[in-house]
Amino acid sequence: MDTENKMQKALENVISRLTTIRAGRANPALVNGVMVEYYGTLTPIQSLANITAPEARQLLIKPFDKSCVKDIEKAIQEANIGINPTNNGEMVILTIPELTEDRRKEYVKLARNIGEEGKIALRNIRTEAKEEITKAQYPEDEEKLYLDDLQETVDKYNKLIDEEIKKKESELMEV
Repeated sequence: MDTENKMQKALENVISRLTTIRAGRANPALVNGVMVEYYGTLTPIQSLANITAPEARQLLIKPFDKSCVKDIEKAIQEANIGINPTNNGEMVILTIPELTEDRRKEYVKLARNIGEEGKIALRNIRTEAKEEITKAQYPEDEEKLYLDDLQETVDKYNKLIDEEIKKKESELMEV
């Protein structure tokens, strides 16, 4: 059964979504998903530039082709990630502002919602797997064994999601 693979993917999805929540420090994942119009084609920003975090609260985006600095700056503004980019002609600089207490709490709520969505995905996967086990018409004791094993796997992944959420919460609340 590929149930465990599906659960692993659900966990990876939660982790990748958590990286998009900024914790007041620079992280290149902050601009993941930003698409830049480059010669008429929407291109991921990672394909056009080197993205580095030289300081805790600063991201430098240095394009391979200097002619697209303005396009990158415009794409970041349009992506609405809450940071105004500046450009010095050679690269785009993002200075991440310090988070307010209210904003931190808002992000913690968002992180918890992402975790809850991950757990819902796990429950849906469990339901599908239970149906498969029941349809297969195993002997009663064998079916119970499979169902117990399934529940153990779900519990393991729920715990992993909880750990990721706790990590993100402590990162967000750290001043």
